[in-house]
Amino acid sequence: MELDGYPITVEIPIAWGDMDAFGHVNNTVFFRWFETARIPFLEAIGFEQGGDDAGVGPILASTSCRFRRPVTYPDTVIVGVRVGDVADDRFTHEYRVVRAGTGEVVAEGEGVVVSYDYGARSKAPIPDEVRAAIDRLADAG
Repeated sequence: MELDGYPITVEIPIAWGDMDAFGHVNNTVFFRWFETARIPFLEAIGFEQGGDDAGVGPILASTSCRFRRPVTYPDTVIVGVRVGDVADDRFTHEYRVVRAGTGEVVAEGEGVVVSYDYGARSKAPIPDEVRAAIDRLADAG
């Protein structure tokens, strides 16, 4: 299957309002799908806290998408997320979006998540327990 190696997957039905004037899902919606998959990944590794004075948590530094096939209503997609590169203070999410039923890859993307100390307002090392959870999840995927 096209999502082997992606330990977190989320199924998302396409809403009529996701489409644009060109008759396919608008490009901005793909980034919402990435976020929809990113949040359960962060929850699975215990790294979902954030906001002022919340201590160390994730912050999205950058994101990108390669659109491969148009998607239309009433399709359903499955978004998979896994971790690629891991550094001292960041890791890269890799996303793959497939059409449910056919497994056709419709998009792929990346997002760089930085470990951020919200109180100090600066980058911070990834906590050891979060790094260990990333490794466990990667082994399970």
